[in-house]
Amino acid sequence: MPGIQQDLIFYIVKRLETVAAQCRQQYEHTRGKIGFFVVDDLLPPEITMQINAAFPPAREMMLKKSIRQDKYVASQMDKYNPLLERAVFAFQDPKIVELIAEITGIQKMQPDANLYAGGISMMGKNQFLNPHLDNSHDKDRNLWRVLNLLFYVTPDWKENFGGNLELWPDGLQQKPVTVHGKFNRLVVMATHDDALHSVSPVTHHGFRKCVSNYYFAEAPLRDSDKFHVTSFRACPGNKLKDKMLKADTWLRMKVRKIFKKGIVENPHVYKKEK
Repeated sequence: MPGIQQDLIFYIVKRLETVAAQCRQQYEHTRGKIGFFVVDDLLPPEITMQINAAFPPAREMMLKKSIRQDKYVASQMDKYNPLLERAVFAFQDPKIVELIAEITGIQKMQPDANLYAGGISMMGKNQFLNPHLDNSHDKDRNLWRVLNLLFYVTPDWKENFGGNLELWPDGLQQKPVTVHGKFNRLVVMATHDDALHSVSPVTHHGFRKCVSNYYFAEAPLRDSDKFHVTSFRACPGNKLKDKMLKADTWLRMKVRKIFKKGIVENPHVYKKEK
């Protein structure tokens, strides 16, 4: 697959340069709460179709199923079609990181070669992701997580199929902002102590597929940000589940105060051969 990595980078850079002004305006308009911007038609559609087709079957991915979430993920990218690894790491090219820094105004960002909670994901019928704050740091707790990049690749995925990103800029008592997980769409959102987000339950037979990355920095987006594990809440109206999830977060935070990197190593990491 010679040259495909550079092709992906070329097309992403070209598209970002074309829509940079609109993206900057959208991010500035939303940054007071949860800053985000959306780029449609990121790649030539035939390339995005190939990325979608390269996804492994669910049985070859890791199922993360609990009261918090229900989804398939994978980060050990050398186990799968090489196109997927190239698609993931294209977003880590310095030219793309620099363009996104110019759009958001966040300087000195670093992509994550370890793909800590990044890589690829799929969600099928009835799968979901409860409202949550992303883990505040990288796997070694040296850098702050500042941006989440989500590239949706499933053709003909309609908004009423579910599996859409939901942003809660005004908290769980108000309606979320729904961002359709539309084919060939890139969503870039800020991650900080108020960046509560979720994924709506999938109602369709079939999988909503996504390529994801995180960017990190030496300083948090907000001076008030503090270290936290991935912190889940329940959707509005489910008070008992919300209490259970709050208790779950409290317990995991207590563990991390004693064991900085947790009791067991997080398996959602790309372990490359030395």
